[in-house]
Amino acid sequence: MLFSEYMHEWLYGENGYYGSYHPIGKKGDFYTAVSTSKFFGGSIAQHIIKRIDEGFLAHDSLICEIGAHHGYLLADIIEFLYTLRPQLLQTLRFGIVERFDALQSQQKNYFEESFGNVIKLEHYHALSEINASCAFFIANEIFDAFECELFYKGKIGRVQEGKIIFDIDSPECCEHALKYKKDRGEIAVGYESFAASMSKSVPKFEFMSFDYGELDARSDFSIRVYQEHKVYPLFDEAIELEKIFATADITYDVNFAHVKEAFESQGIKCVQYATQLVALIEMGILDLLATLKEKASDEIYIQELEKVKVLITPSLMGERFKMIRFVQE
Repeated sequence: MLFSEYMHEWLYGENGYYGSYHPIGKKGDFYTAVSTSKFFGGSIAQHIIKRIDEGFLAHDSLICEIGAHHGYLLADIIEFLYTLRPQLLQTLRFGIVERFDALQSQQKNYFEESFGNVIKLEHYHALSEINASCAFFIANEIFDAFECELFYKGKIGRVQEGKIIFDIDSPECCEHALKYKKDRGEIAVGYESFAASMSKSVPKFEFMSFDYGELDARSDFSIRVYQEHKVYPLFDEAIELEKIFATADITYDVNFAHVKEAFESQGIKCVQYATQLVALIEMGILDLLATLKEKASDEIYIQELEKVKVLITPSLMGERFKMIRFVQE
């Protein structure tokens, strides 16, 4: 079995890791920006308001999260929209693209608990189901969850009896490796089809995504397994693939040059690539903190400040994570 097929079954198969709910944060296998601070979603809410005021987004746009897991990020965005511009909740639409019915149920329940019948959450199994004229798409850590091929010196890997063997010829992967000047590493599968689907889904949209990686391709393997906040390189001799299959998250560093090229090949313009630190500050996360300081107790302010520091400190999430933003109009 090619590694990309193996990874697909690991994450998205009938009993795959993403097919059922797994907690994120202290009780889960890993942390994300969403699980760190609500102000991550608050900053995105401020950006949405700015894009509405600029006239790019319509007042009745669809605000849609892709791969929402529990639904926390979209809920945080809605919460801050209500605080900053409450009238927008009367006109904007809110949706989630989620392929798994079990997770759709979790998200629906969370939104009902959080907002009652005030927010009508729309669900889609795929981008192709969306019916909207204007949308803002948001995704957090989605590109590292696309299946990938493992490439090593002209061959791609397959999995046999829990071992990875590099003995398959792939001219397409060789061409990709040559383009990005790498003789080994991960080659993501599906960026092109994802970009094509988004391009066809809505005539006018902005898409913002956060993930870890670089604009230049790594010249080594980054693929790894996260389980209970411990990280294991996939090629660690201590790892037994058959024992941990589908029980832990498997991921790799994103080659943002590949992401950028996939979207630009569809005529979708890349308008920004920045570190998470720069992106969140530009979107006003410090302004939100300043407002909180005026209205909340010192104890609450300090608690939130410490959480935001994790998001923007260069040695933590600030430089490691990147934001990329695309526009189709």
